Amino acid sequence: MTRPDAPGPLHRLGPRPLMLHLMLAMQRKPASSSAWHDVWKTWSAGSPDWKAAAAQVESFTSAGLIPDAKLIAGIAAYRRHPWRRDMQDPPAIWQEGSARLLDYGAPGCTAQPVLFVPSLVNRAYVLDLLPDHSMLRFLAAAGLRPLLLDWGFPVGEECDFTLTDYVAGRVERAVAAVAAPVTLAGYCMGGLMAVAAAQRRPDLVRRLVLLATPWDFWAVDAAQACRLPAFLPFLEPAFAFGGGMPVDALQMLFSLLEPGGVGAKYRDFGAQDQNSARARMFVAMEDWLNDGVPLSAPVAREVLGGWYGRNTPAAGTWRIAAAPVRPEALAMPSFVAIPSRDRIVPPQSALALAQLLPVAVVHRPRGGHVGMVAGSGAKAGLWEPLLAWLKQE
Repeated sequence: MTRPDAPGPLHRLGPRPLMLHLMLAMQRKPASSSAWHDVWKTWSAGSPDWKAAAAQVESFTSAGLIPDAKLIAGIAAYRRHPWRRDMQDPPAIWQEGSARLLDYGAPGCTAQPVLFVPSLVNRAYVLDLLPDHSMLRFLAAAGLRPLLLDWGFPVGEECDFTLTDYVAGRVERAVAAVAAPVTLAGYCMGGLMAVAAAQRRPDLVRRLVLLATPWDFWAVDAAQACRLPAFLPFLEPAFAFGGGMPVDALQMLFSLLEPGGVGAKYRDFGAQDQNSARARMFVAMEDWLNDGVPLSAPVAREVLGGWYGRNTPAAGTWRIAAAPVRPEALAMPSFVAIPSRDRIVPPQSALALAQLLPVAVVHRPRGGHVGMVAGSGAKAGLWEPLLAWLKQE
């Protein structure tokens, strides 16, 4: 009989990086020095008493020295879950290098185009996660023309791209490829790029939508933000070897923002009905979270050293093509969504940007950084209010 916590076939790599999550889970309970001494005596013996060692596993678990059975069962259930995303991309109306502009509008749609710019470190399809749960398809069904800038994976010269290459290059040319002025919508770091692109080309951008977009990186904990540049020397060998910041390194930094988060949600998932819609949604989100994209080395240095280390956006010293990015110069209407439970972008960081925009509507949906755009409450919390704003002329 198969154990209920058996790993099963390795259909998935996540949660990534697995060893870090397991190590963080071991810190849920403080382990005494005597417990560590008992571990050492048992496992370092030349011919240990295996029955005694097996019995001691339970005490190690209760001491917090190894991940608990519920966590392991939850990870195993996720790894063997049969669901797979099977959705066809809409046609691309523009492509340059790895980047494509996907058109979600109905054939022949002449409605206002809304061009979404996602983050560089995650796959763009979070906005089109499931057939019955897609922000972009929802907006298209309501008569709008959503466009998605899918970055793809950086290859060749893209591994040396700077933020100027992305903003003054890819974003600007994608916007120009649309026949009419667009509403430019940025998600997370895509929002910062949208602000910079809108400032550069106000003739091509009529309105601005910013979803969970950071600005003041020192708003909550300046000391923690300033510690992130210390990782750069350790990442330089990876930059030299692979041309960018590896996905697992990015995942590690995100995990450290909420060390116990992965353990808690996988324990909960293991107890769910694996055939439920809730379980399917969990798997879809986790698959997306673990399906990351490497970040070019120059962008990684600018984000960690500039945005976090020197708080360049809020300080007014972040530059694109040598010009400082000034949100206060944007006279266009803006919709700023600031989720209340965002641990990636604290609300105070995003609010600092909203307060600089001259004509901004601030919307505060319940939910977290990802749940706001793709969670079970996303339709009522964000999609419908955004649709209502977009339909205003």
